Amino acid sequence: MAQARTEFAAALNQIASEKGVEVEVVLDAIRAAALAAYKKDLMLRNEIIPENFEEFTSKVDPVTGEISVFDGDKNVTPPGFARIAASIAKQVIMQRLNEAERGTILAEYEGKLGTVISGTVQRQEGNTFFVDLGRAEGVLLPSEQIHTEMYHQNQRLKFLVKEIREGGRGSEVVVSRSDPNLVKALFSLEVPEIQSGAVEIKVIAREAGARTKIAAFSSQEGVDPVGTLVGQKGVRVQAVIGELGEEKIDIVSYSDDPARFIAQALSPAKDIQVQLNEKDKIATVTVPQGQLSLAIGKGGQNVRLAAKLTGWKIDIVGAEEPEVKEEEAAEEKQG
Repeated sequence: MAQARTEFAAALNQIASEKGVEVEVVLDAIRAAALAAYKKDLMLRNEIIPENFEEFTSKVDPVTGEISVFDGDKNVTPPGFARIAASIAKQVIMQRLNEAERGTILAEYEGKLGTVISGTVQRQEGNTFFVDLGRAEGVLLPSEQIHTEMYHQNQRLKFLVKEIREGGRGSEVVVSRSDPNLVKALFSLEVPEIQSGAVEIKVIAREAGARTKIAAFSSQEGVDPVGTLVGQKGVRVQAVIGELGEEKIDIVSYSDDPARFIAQALSPAKDIQVQLNEKDKIATVTVPQGQLSLAIGKGGQNVRLAAKLTGWKIDIVGAEEPEVKEEEAAEEKQG
């Protein structure tokens, strides 16, 4: 008898340990399964289900594993019920345990929201990819993918844990490669000063796969936020770029002064003059002729990201010739 007791107690602890849940959760599942099994047994024997069945309880001996069913204080366990209960209960127990395990896992990933996690691309369904995150499966939706990246099976990448959402299969861990916060989280891994609070990434503007602009700020005197993020010989920024498939990253200093911030945001262009229309939140920026193409960027990308970073509409004019480009001149007339 001692061996049987040990076997049940050991099995109970093993299941709880494997599923990462408390022993009481396992016992709860067994109790619920026992009542379901008792009800099914009554139906199989064409017996009437008692009206007060919802008030019936079941007990599990945590040492012997013996299951009993009670109507109030009256033990109504049928003869040979243990065998019936075991066969019918197994499925219910596993279902309840899987639910409990899923709840534990989701709670774990809820605690990781906004952080970076490594995962392996497992499979593709339509345009959606599923990622092995270890204890859970992540969902990489088309909107969270970098469109210049090609994903393939067994590819290992870093992802942002973006949200836990209700999907067709219940709760899902949504991961992202395109979210601006992935860049922020990657810098947090590389830069101890971000973790300590000495440096803060204030704003990020990103066109995933192409270019990201970051505005960094330090409240500590003598700490250069840009230099801190770049790292010695660019080692920190290069580590982040390496994780993003060579996406370009501009790091500028954040400023509460909009004119100064706009001028910084248009980096790598220099010698910029800014006039502000506070009412319409439009900044007219005068740039030397030789800096125009840098300020605008390929396909207007630099000025577009600078506008997104600062929250201002930016109109660029050349210092020598106002009509530098037809589109800029047209924008100026409209403005």
